Amino acid sequence: MEFLSKIVRVHVPNYLNSVPVPDSFGGFLDLTAGQWLHLFAFSGTVAAAVYMSLKPYMDKKDQKDQLVNLRIQKESSKVVNMADIEDLGNKVCYCRCWRSKKFPLCDGSHAKHNEDTGDNVGPLVLKRKDV
Repeated sequence: MEFLSKIVRVHVPNYLNSVPVPDSFGGFLDLTAGQWLHLFAFSGTVAAAVYMSLKPYMDKKDQKDQLVNLRIQKESSKVVNMADIEDLGNKVCYCRCWRSKKFPLCDGSHAKHNEDTGDNVGPLVLKRKDV
């Protein structure tokens, strides 16, 4: 604990005293290249620390804004749909945008979703091989 106390009471104040902060605006013109580098390094470190401290609070979005499934089987804890391969026929399209009125089958709702959002989602198409 003495080590940490020495850092906080001695080294941090000594470092802060060494940061070349001019007393006036004109004092910035008198700084050497080394002093400018020291000032930029210190300023960048402080800016990064402030940014990292505030970032978790800046990017908070409402949970509703992040939902993919807006209306399908909301009473279930997880939406799971099963289909037997034998029942699929020659070709079937499954929805991946969660907007289909015939979910889990695709009804083309992804086209409007893509137009509205700029997304590029499309259906999952399962097709039997021609034998």
